[in-house]
Amino acid sequence: PSFRPALRVGRPTVRGAVLCVAVGLASTAGASAQIPTPAQIAQGRRLVQENPQLVRQQLLQSGLSQNEIRARLAASGLPPGALDEFLSGDSIDVVTAFDDNALTALQRLGVAVETVDGLEFVSVTEGLQRGIAQERILINGLPIFGLDIFTRASSRFQPLLSGPVPDEYELGPDDRIVVILTGDVELTHELVVTREGFVVVPSVGRISVANLTMAELRVLLRNRLANSYSGVTQGTTFVDVTITELRSIQIYVTGEVAQAGAYQLASVATATNALYAAGGPTVLASLREIKIQRRTGEELSLDLYPYLLDGDVSGDVILRQGDVVFVPLRGRRVQLHGSVVRPAHYELDIDEDLIDVLDASGGFAPEANRQRVTIHRVVRPSERGPGSSDRIAIDLGLTPSTDPGEPRHLGGVIIPPVGLQDGDSIVVVDVLGLRDSYYVSITGMVAAPDTFPWRESMTVRDLMLLARGPTVVADLRAAQVSRLPGNRGLGELAEALMVPLDSSYLSLRSPDGRYVGPPGVTFPPAGSSPEFALQPFDQVLIPRQPEFEMPQSVKITGEVSVPGEYTLLTKDDRITDLIARADGLLGTSYPEGARFFRSEGDLGRINVDLAAALDDPSGRADILLQPGDSLNIPEYSPTVVVEGAVNSPVTVLFQEGQGFDYYLAGAGGFRNDADKARLSVRYANGLAQTRSKFLFWSSYPTPGPGSVVTVPARDPADRFDTMGLITNLVGILGSLTTVIVVLTR
Repeated sequence: PSFRPALRVGRPTVRGAVLCVAVGLASTAGASAQIPTPAQIAQGRRLVQENPQLVRQQLLQSGLSQNEIRARLAASGLPPGALDEFLSGDSIDVVTAFDDNALTALQRLGVAVETVDGLEFVSVTEGLQRGIAQERILINGLPIFGLDIFTRASSRFQPLLSGPVPDEYELGPDDRIVVILTGDVELTHELVVTREGFVVVPSVGRISVANLTMAELRVLLRNRLANSYSGVTQGTTFVDVTITELRSIQIYVTGEVAQAGAYQLASVATATNALYAAGGPTVLASLREIKIQRRTGEELSLDLYPYLLDGDVSGDVILRQGDVVFVPLRGRRVQLHGSVVRPAHYELDIDEDLIDVLDASGGFAPEANRQRVTIHRVVRPSERGPGSSDRIAIDLGLTPSTDPGEPRHLGGVIIPPVGLQDGDSIVVVDVLGLRDSYYVSITGMVAAPDTFPWRESMTVRDLMLLARGPTVVADLRAAQVSRLPGNRGLGELAEALMVPLDSSYLSLRSPDGRYVGPPGVTFPPAGSSPEFALQPFDQVLIPRQPEFEMPQSVKITGEVSVPGEYTLLTKDDRITDLIARADGLLGTSYPEGARFFRSEGDLGRINVDLAAALDDPSGRADILLQPGDSLNIPEYSPTVVVEGAVNSPVTVLFQEGQGFDYYLAGAGGFRNDADKARLSVRYANGLAQTRSKFLFWSSYPTPGPGSVVTVPARDPADRFDTMGLITNLVGILGSLTTVIVVLTR
């Protein structure tokens, strides 16, 4: 099967022919740039009728403007307007658009229209990727190193189709070259290597170039042209040789690949390109010894690990016509688990051992335990003794080293020379977690309470430094240390120790060198307490100074002389104290409408009687203040707002001694849909009251200054179905009448 990328745009028609458009890949086929035959033109015209817009779409996606396309056609000796039917926005007239010039122009631009019998092509958008990519395969939870890069191949992995070729490139039939002479002579010769392996240069003659490298071709052409153009020898005429189109070759990929078969690739394709074309190796494939067999009997090999690990493609093999790329079964493969950069399955070369596997994985992870490595191995039958296990664990000690130049140095340790067998499982464990090793912890009044690793001779001062020192409320007279008991016979879980501290644990110093803390508790002078050595699992508590509180504030707003935030002076400060510090109430204030809010405990608005508090300071109504409290005293408003389901919502002036009916009458009374049972009066202080009811009597709350009366409307869905009730009663009475008549008889 041919895997030259193409895009199917039609269905099989005459004799199974399929129209295909291959963007940018016309140079992969030697015949793609030849003048089409009349039969090809006729068949192409019939097939493009199915989807002529696809050709336009591919031209628009080529990245070339219409002017650039016309310029390229003119430079190739074709009519500049050969593709105008496809470039315009109008409907395409296939009869005039798809002539011999248009077909040739499409091929010259790399949009190759060709008919193929019985071949399945790969989408051009996927390059050399096969139709269904391999899924990422895990064995024992680990991927096979290097295999996943073949599961999503793209056009980026296609062989080079244009541009310069290396000097080592060998020419062959169907390669197209251009010879350019500049200087005294200005000439350009477009040459095609014939199947016999020669080119014909005007005024020079036939030159055999088959199997010559580009470097050898330049020397040969210069020498032959010097016989006809003296300026070449004299240095006044310059010769430049380049390849414009590459021939395609057919190679074969077999062995452990996803899809073995024959493939047409560009003549500069390598063995790696062939593997991408075949969908990549399988899980059983070797990535270390891929074989390339040539018709001459020569056999080459390719190791993919330099490419996979270091991006080194120097060992990649450029393929020739008829080459066979054979992917054998894998060799020694080991598993690498645990704390390494890239855990995976790795295949080993003949002389590779443990250090090579660790190096290929990227080395140890930062959290790796680099003291020991364990190798789990299935024992060979010849090495098993009577009663021995089929599996063994080899525990290897690693020697620390600070010299990267020392032999077998990797990641700060020396890796011993240990041979590996197929199927070995190498395990690198993490260092113990903090809670699984020796640790100490510190809590209380420190900046960063936490658990830290314990070390020999560690003191309370060292631990406090790790915790970023004490906070301003810390009591540095003594610390409490909880320690594992020496004797557990009495059921003790821990013993408590009081460790003396002093002012040297503070970080702030005065100009005279003294350690300075907040006012309040006096700490012992610096140097008066001995250092206390910690033991594993000690828990240190730095207590809080008793009765120590940072300054806190409360807020008062509204109708006071000096509104703002005020700091609490004592724990006994009350509302009246706050009003006194705000220089008293203004004459416009309305104490009965005061609103009090408490943030402590998210309590929100609290109902207070400020008038009673002012009448009886320190009494029950004069509540104690807490940090974050807020008091708002509104301005006196001699109005009552009546809103909702009333005939005329209105604001009524407050009248002392008038009840609810007075304000309702000012609003025109209830509407027909008023829900009298749910009306409410919200007073200026935020308190709300609703209608009270006892047996058959009900009363409405009396509004005050600044009150809002709200009368809600009834929900239409909740209306009583009077007609339904009457209908049901009539039915029940009729039934009772019938029963009575029957009983009477």
